[in-house]
Amino acid sequence: MGKKILRFCVCIVLISAVLVGASFGMKTLNEKYTEASFPLKYQKEVEAAAERYGVDKYLVYGVIKTESNFDPDARSHVGATGLMQLMPETFEWIQTYYVDETYDKYKFEDLSDPVLNIDYGTNILSILIDMYDGEEDTAVCAYNAGIGNVNLWLEDSRYSDDGKTLKEVPFPETDNYRHMVAQNKSCYKAYYSDKENIKK
Repeated sequence: MGKKILRFCVCIVLISAVLVGASFGMKTLNEKYTEASFPLKYQKEVEAAAERYGVDKYLVYGVIKTESNFDPDARSHVGATGLMQLMPETFEWIQTYYVDETYDKYKFEDLSDPVLNIDYGTNILSILIDMYDGEEDTAVCAYNAGIGNVNLWLEDSRYSDDGKTLKEVPFPETDNYRHMVAQNKSCYKAYYSDKENIKK
């Protein structure tokens, strides 16, 4: 009888060990998949720009993930370039909006440099967030569709009740874009915010 109980206990221990090992393996695979899907590429540059302009770093990651999926050579059919997909007219706008000797020495072609692209893109986000009184969702819509369009939507009761937030977005592309940015930001924040010593 004693031997049977002993064998039973050994079996339970072995089964538990297998289950724990399988669970650990699944967790590791899960982490690898998440980190591959939501990488922290350009971490130093993103965090520096986020701190410099007072923008949530997870929002910056969310925008980059949505815009280019971290491809510094990304180009759109309408002329947007780089990690944060900046347009020539946006580049010209920020050159006049934010007068700085450092900015003056750059040309639009220079935005293929990831460091400069992240800096400009994050600065634009910060300006838009301030412009819309901290309404991040509205700022993200303006980042995609332009300030002029968003201002018109805010003045239209079909799209906004308070003139600050958008209950609906008439451009399907922009509506999809804002949801994707919000989702990507949430994924980054959920996975990385509690982690210490974030991997580069």
